[in-house]
Amino acid sequence: MTPTTAPRHRWVTTPLGDYVLAAEGEALTGVWRRDQSHPPRPERLGEAAGGTDPLLDTAERQLLAYLAGEREDFDLPLAPHGTDFQQEVWRLLRAIPRGETTTYGGIARELGRPRASQAVGAAVGRNPLSIVVPCHRVLAADGAMTGYAGGIETKQALLLLEGAALA
Repeated sequence: MTPTTAPRHRWVTTPLGDYVLAAEGEALTGVWRRDQSHPPRPERLGEAAGGTDPLLDTAERQLLAYLAGEREDFDLPLAPHGTDFQQEVWRLLRAIPRGETTTYGGIARELGRPRASQAVGAAVGRNPLSIVVPCHRVLAADGAMTGYAGGIETKQALLLLEGAALA
């Protein structure tokens, strides 16, 4: 079977709801929860992947194992679409250890832009690789769970799964 470079997707039912996995070529480009804020445009999803798709098969297995507490991280090729600033924020999200949290301001300081908390929040909110790029590990300065595209209940469930200390 020849790998496809065209966008393609698959829906997966998980304990936290239905998610769509999207890929282009040999890289995962999106993981979105059904009915979340900032859903992908149809052209980002492409056609439904029928049959076997090695990348989407692996992504589905890893996502389900992660949510079952059987896997601690993801080992997938990623190619999210975004601006240079968004890419830098998403890179920092991947560096947040499992079970730990940070704040929007903390990420802004790491970027050397201490006043960019709102811009960081916007980039975190546009993260196309939910769960895989752990935007759920970012909290408000006071520790409040704010602004998760998949819903605050999902954010809390993910943090509890990871053993994060919550206020």
